[in-house]
Amino acid sequence: MVKKMFKLLLIEDDATLFQEIKDRLTSWSYDVYGITNFSQVMQEFTAIKPDLVIIDIQLPKFDGFHWCRMIRSHSNVPIVFLSSRDHPTDMVMSMQLGADDFIQKPFHFDVLIAKIQAILRRVYNYNTEQIEFKTWCGATVDYQNNTITHNEGSVELTKNEMFILKQLIEQKNKIVTRDALIKSLWDDERFVSDNTLTVNVNRLRKKLDELGLGRFIETKVGQGYMAIEEAQPL
Repeated sequence: MVKKMFKLLLIEDDATLFQEIKDRLTSWSYDVYGITNFSQVMQEFTAIKPDLVIIDIQLPKFDGFHWCRMIRSHSNVPIVFLSSRDHPTDMVMSMQLGADDFIQKPFHFDVLIAKIQAILRRVYNYNTEQIEFKTWCGATVDYQNNTITHNEGSVELTKNEMFILKQLIEQKNKIVTRDALIKSLWDDERFVSDNTLTVNVNRLRKKLDELGLGRFIETKVGQGYMAIEEAQPL
């Protein structure tokens, strides 16, 4: 089988840093694209069809948060933020907008590679599994298209949100620890803030609430999370 060459879109306006990152990623056999017109990021994104997006926060015209929001409105492609800004709200904002990870500049290149590899392995491996649909609490969970349908309503999840839900459903009525979820999601917990998992689970539960399913994901304080099959008495 021929190994897939992943296409990465690097949205970075610092030409020197862009070239340095591109050269390093290219040496790892990634096909790296940049943005030629920062007023037309979405047009270039649509034309390139990348497998993963790496984006800076501070950009010309509009910031990275704006473009993350725009990309998420059209695609569930994995998104990784790179930023020299170190305020905690930046990381929280990126997660709330649907980003998969946040790396602060200056960063060690090995960390960037490890995160990219983990995300690509997670996103593009679990989508190839034989089981594509799962019935849970009367809802149809579509692992392939990252959607949940219940009572004629439907919501779309990000890759991270679906991965978390899948782990919980496959072990329903059992507590899945936070450490287990972190290790499953990012392969190496040394590179992950514990807050990142909290943000992803809260975002997942909020979407499930739209279908009346939020209460089926329980938080076990000091332990982890559990997907239940039947709602507990209110």
